[in-house]
Amino acid sequence: QVQLMESGGGKVQAGGSLRLSCAASGSISSIVAMGWYRQAPGKQRELVATITGGERTNYADSALGRFTISRDGAKNTVSLQMNSLKPEDTAVYYCKADIVPRSSWHPADYWGQGTQVTVSS
Repeated sequence: QVQLMESGGGKVQAGGSLRLSCAASGSISSIVAMGWYRQAPGKQRELVATITGGERTNYADSALGRFTISRDGAKNTVSLQMNSLKPEDTAVYYCKADIVPRSSWHPADYWGQGTQVTVSS
């Protein structure tokens, strides 16, 4: 069984910073990619940033220049450093990982439970 555990959400004023972290644990053979998504009230879940095992990154336009995603392959963790936060960044942030479990040769998507980020103006 694979689990993702997020931490680091909270409340911050506009212009502030937060760092989100996510750790994957359980019966993991390999991790193809990890990333962060967010869902604001009344909106669909959207991509924020992803990073592959080869350290290739992809950012949403809204995150470019403000957010930085990084991962530690040895610890199966991914982090999202968020700077210059805006009220429109308020959302529940979800960690997602594309993982090959030891029980299977096929990768599958796993999601964390989500962590709230609230940015006040």
